[in-house]
Amino acid sequence: MPEFRLYNSLTGEVEPFAPADGSTVRLYTCGPTVYNPAHLGNFRTFLFEDLLRRVLRMRGWGVEQVMNLTDVDDKIIKRATERGITIRALTDPVVTTFHADREYLRIQAAEHYPRATEYIAEMIALVERLQANGVAYRADDGSVYFAIDKFEGYGRLSRLDTRKIRTGARVAQDDYAKENAQDFALWKSAKPEDEACAAAWDSPWGRGRPGWHLECSAMAMALLGETLDIHAGGVDLMFPHHEDEIAQSEAATGKPFARFWCHGEFLLTDGAKMAKRVGNVSTVADLREQGVSAAALRHFVFSTHYRKQLNLSAAALEASIEAVRRIGDFSDRLARETAGSPALSEAADTLLVEATTVLSDDLNAPRAVGALFEFISAANRALDSRGSDPAALGRAREAFRQVNGVLDIVPDRGTSGGELADWVEAQLEARTQARARRDFAAADAIRKSLEEKGIAIEDSPSGTRWKSVR
Repeated sequence: MPEFRLYNSLTGEVEPFAPADGSTVRLYTCGPTVYNPAHLGNFRTFLFEDLLRRVLRMRGWGVEQVMNLTDVDDKIIKRATERGITIRALTDPVVTTFHADREYLRIQAAEHYPRATEYIAEMIALVERLQANGVAYRADDGSVYFAIDKFEGYGRLSRLDTRKIRTGARVAQDDYAKENAQDFALWKSAKPEDEACAAAWDSPWGRGRPGWHLECSAMAMALLGETLDIHAGGVDLMFPHHEDEIAQSEAATGKPFARFWCHGEFLLTDGAKMAKRVGNVSTVADLREQGVSAAALRHFVFSTHYRKQLNLSAAALEASIEAVRRIGDFSDRLARETAGSPALSEAADTLLVEATTVLSDDLNAPRAVGALFEFISAANRALDSRGSDPAALGRAREAFRQVNGVLDIVPDRGTSGGELADWVEAQLEARTQARARRDFAAADAIRKSLEEKGIAIEDSPSGTRWKSVR
């Protein structure tokens, strides 16, 4: 298997990567702030991280992934205050929506989803360590700040010109722009609105709550140790969030916080130029309402490298919908065939070599998708020649299963979709019975349920046929 290489934002280079212990990758990925459902821009990042996770596992490594859920920050408190509810009452339904959206997009579950409010004790302990090390101080407003001029190397991740930093100036809000590189809040003194929505805790500095940046460092180190293998997130988090994570973590431990920093680029949109199919799609719910399958979004996202900006447009989604149809049709054919040929076996071998090589080269998903389509074309030609070798067909099914298992564009009915096929056939039988008794509402509901699972059906005089379209 080729060497695995990954772009490290910290060095600006594509570098060889392997887990520090040789077996398990300790991966931290910044998750959603749960005051609103995550938007498709967030999910582009989460899909990049899903690809990273799958490729790491393809390499034979274990993965211990932590994705935090930020359930206390300025935006959450503001929203809860406006509604007159606690932050927990606000965030619980959003967390439920996030997991439903994640499962719909077939993003593999992380091993841990810590909520910030569950790690307050660890956050307080981290601030105490920073105070003891002389890099944190309590200000007149009762909050505790990190003194960035006391941390050598601040700004190296984002290539910040530290000469422009106003020494001693402070920024208290959770969300600020690049030009405001100032001492940041580790612990915030409680305000009446914090108390009103249950967003304040006892601490050595009085009632208060953690700063946004502090949360990730405390949770990451509590669950993965003081040095991570990979810390990943969207490029928008590089500064200030990840820069501040490095400062407070390394100032506390004296150790590198993460060996590799990986960042996914932005998702852009055409805005008003979008066609009706896209409309104002911004969330997974919008996507589902417009009839765009999870398969189409996965294909769309993986057709552009994670470090390049991606433009969401009607034309691009339509192209992905058609591409998914082609992959689904091939998957169905692979499941139906009974034998192959030497040419089919050769195409399978080529797919495995090419896909493994490009995915090991900084997660080059676009080239992996291209290799998959080249395989489909070659395999269809080989199958048309009507070979007589069952082993060759088995080789093709396995190659398709492995590569599609990383990209996860369509269910592979030929080798691992037996349960799906059984479920679909049962649904079709129930639909036939509903139509026979003229219960068309029930029949339509079953069709909709099938469509949500990525199954297209077609009625004909000889019966109802179905195929996977995602």
